[in-house]
Amino acid sequence: MHYFHWIVGTVLAVAWFSRIVDAALGMPKVADICCGEWDRNPVSPSGNPRVSIIVPARNEEESIEQALTQLLALDYDNYEIVAVNDRSTDRTGEIMENLAAESSARGQLRVIHHHELPKGWLGKTHAMWTATNQAAGDWLLFTDADVMFKPESLRRALAYAEAERADHVVLFPRMIMKRAGEYMTIAFFQTMFVFGHRPWKVADPKTRDHMGVGAFNLVRRTVYEAVGTYEALRMEVLDDMKLGKVVKNAGFAQRNVFGEDLISIRWARGAMGVVNNLTKNFFAVLSFQWWRTLISAFGLAFLNLMPFFGVGLAQGWARLPYAVALLSIFLIYLGMSWRSAVPPYYFFLHPISTVLFVYTLLRSMFVTLWNDGIVWRGTKYPLEELRKGMV
Repeated sequence: MHYFHWIVGTVLAVAWFSRIVDAALGMPKVADICCGEWDRNPVSPSGNPRVSIIVPARNEEESIEQALTQLLALDYDNYEIVAVNDRSTDRTGEIMENLAAESSARGQLRVIHHHELPKGWLGKTHAMWTATNQAAGDWLLFTDADVMFKPESLRRALAYAEAERADHVVLFPRMIMKRAGEYMTIAFFQTMFVFGHRPWKVADPKTRDHMGVGAFNLVRRTVYEAVGTYEALRMEVLDDMKLGKVVKNAGFAQRNVFGEDLISIRWARGAMGVVNNLTKNFFAVLSFQWWRTLISAFGLAFLNLMPFFGVGLAQGWARLPYAVALLSIFLIYLGMSWRSAVPPYYFFLHPISTVLFVYTLLRSMFVTLWNDGIVWRGTKYPLEELRKGMV
């Protein structure tokens, strides 16, 4: 047993410590567009490029008015908003039309209403594809109906994009959290994000690391068309990340940036809100393959729980590698606290978060297999079609 703990502990220590070192060296390379140098207009040979902001919405009456009002208040001087009411059964479409009719919004906000969904499309991807077909911008900004924008957010992002000659820019949102369960689960999600993704490698054309965030995907229109538009992603549940994937794989310049609270979103309400949001996505992340899901569930539990169990079960110096793993996890929490509102002491709830996420992973698989597909915002999408439509 003594040798077992040394072997297992060393594997965990190397896994976590190598990632914290990689992150410590790499994260400073990710730009922060809140810095003073990006507080300017974009420099482009043709002047300020036109931006089309695409906002798909289904049953978003609680947030759509505030979201569109903030978009209409952006301090950039050359943009339009194309909002899509995707078969809403609440007042979403009515609120959109009222805002579009106001004098301050006339000509700047256009509204498209969808009453039916064509076969072979997800509602959201179809909404974004339809909107871009009517958009006139040189740049396309895809965002969600519950994202809050500060006035300078677009101007700063575009200044960075033009200066860096980027083709796709992802701006990380500030997560609004109000309950302990939200802090706990989102902290764990961000920890796994740091462990599983390398944002600092996205700009390197030699790597396969890519990024996409539904809250802020800014892409050149020529690039969007070159990768096949959203028609190529019509059945992708993870459309935001997959857009980043096809852009990076096609050899275009991709960047992701920090921006403090330039954009913000309350992603979920409470811990179970996070669970419900991820139930739709997790099985899709694993390509709807049950065996990969079971392996991932075991790996998630081993990676995150064994450092806590091992440091208590091992004897003497065999505790050392487990302690190194635990210290590395804590340092990730500490680093995240500098960029988000999550205090580092949520590290002590990491085991509870792990159990909850393993449950969510398995729940996503079982619910999808039981329903033979996913139910997303009132629409059933068959599993066979989802598998065929994966990129």
